[in-house]
Amino acid sequence: MGGMKKILVIDDEPGLREMVHAVLTRRGFAVIEAPDGREGVALARQQQPDLILCDINMQHMNGYLTLAALREDPATAAIPFILMTGYADPAGMRYGMELGADDYLPKPFTPEQLHAAVEARLRKAQQIREAAERKLADLRDSISLALPHELRTPLNGILAYGELLSSEAASLQPEEVAEMGQVIAESGRRLMRLVENFLIYAQLELLGTDTERAAALRQKRTEQAHLIVETRAREVANQFGRLEDLRLELQPGVVPMAEEYVARMVEELVGNAFKFSKKGTEVTVRLESTAQGCWLRVKDQGCGMTAEQLSRIGAYVQFNRKVREQQGLGLGLTICRRLAEVHGGALTVESEPGVGTTVSVQWPTSEAATHSQPL
Repeated sequence: MGGMKKILVIDDEPGLREMVHAVLTRRGFAVIEAPDGREGVALARQQQPDLILCDINMQHMNGYLTLAALREDPATAAIPFILMTGYADPAGMRYGMELGADDYLPKPFTPEQLHAAVEARLRKAQQIREAAERKLADLRDSISLALPHELRTPLNGILAYGELLSSEAASLQPEEVAEMGQVIAESGRRLMRLVENFLIYAQLELLGTDTERAAALRQKRTEQAHLIVETRAREVANQFGRLEDLRLELQPGVVPMAEEYVARMVEELVGNAFKFSKKGTEVTVRLESTAQGCWLRVKDQGCGMTAEQLSRIGAYVQFNRKVREQQGLGLGLTICRRLAEVHGGALTVESEPGVGTTVSVQWPTSEAATHSQPL
């Protein structure tokens, strides 16, 4: 954000507020003031300053309580915060840092020290913002490169055969029509899955900022998980014409996740396993429950991935796009990983080139899940 930076000063000494106001205004900052913590928190929410300077020892609501209140509110949680104190003892400083203070300014301080501390914090905040923007730009670039290609492949099939059917209807044999219809239906299904994946991905990213909805999602349960895993895994194997390559080792169990998401995970992971392994090699799907939680493991004997490829399983990363023209964004695996994390679990990939890949998803038991960290 360009323009004049806004700084909020919270201190119950009018003399100190005046000094800070004078120094910072002279250096080109807009300064707003609050005489105590309560008013400071209200002002911070309303004005969204770029930085907050706050005294520790104040009546009613001291600096620590003020800081804690600001860090709890998503609207003010990220605002850089400097604690000002005449007692800069190590224990107090550590406590402040644990609450999320960005810096300490011991009193008394000179105008130069004040200005230097403010500049350093604003510069740091700017760097963090730029790094986040760079990540977003990278993501946008890779989406904009991968997505048109991904959507275009199935669309080409649909359009080409659709036009043939409408212009050549009179001369086509029934079996040709059936074959074209099959290609159109298959391409349509692929397109549909891509669109669904994007919707789920967008939903999951939004959940990252909505703790209430994330918590509600974690309450969902799939009671007969083994039945869903079996049905979906067989469907996928059938689509690949590889039912005889599928090995199921499923224990009955409860998975702390909504049914539709369990189904989506099985489709993605089993689909990948068949996609990257040859006909005639086994794909094993295991579901097991222990006191610690439950596991879903999908193991193939396919081409495997290198350590470098594994480290890049971010959104929209295609493995060896140039070498193997493959369907489906690297999005499927990312969605599965995010789904696992949102539900307090984790996804791990073990892979060795030429040997195969095992993807494991672990969910904690329902008791453990309720205590899991918010996003």
